[in-house]
Amino acid sequence: MPTATPTDETALLRDEIEILMQEREQLLLTVGAASVLVANLQAEALPESALDAGDILAESLNTLPEDLLREALERVRPLVERDLEQAGGEA
Repeated sequence: MPTATPTDETALLRDEIEILMQEREQLLLTVGAASVLVANLQAEALPESALDAGDILAESLNTLPEDLLREALERVRPLVERDLEQAGGEA
């Protein structure tokens, strides 16, 4: 079995870092959207079958580091503001 050269290893590492960065971006969008959703939900309006999932989601979001949550919210801010403008609200 041939061994990988340092150049091959560097390329593989670079590819893996790129994949991780793309996954991080998707996770930030997911966390940001979930945060906005939870912030705008009224628990009384949820069906009882969704309350446990909502609690788990809210608790999970609350355990995230503040800087990560802030970054996630910044990722979705343009989308939220656009939706508000289309709905006739203010950002």
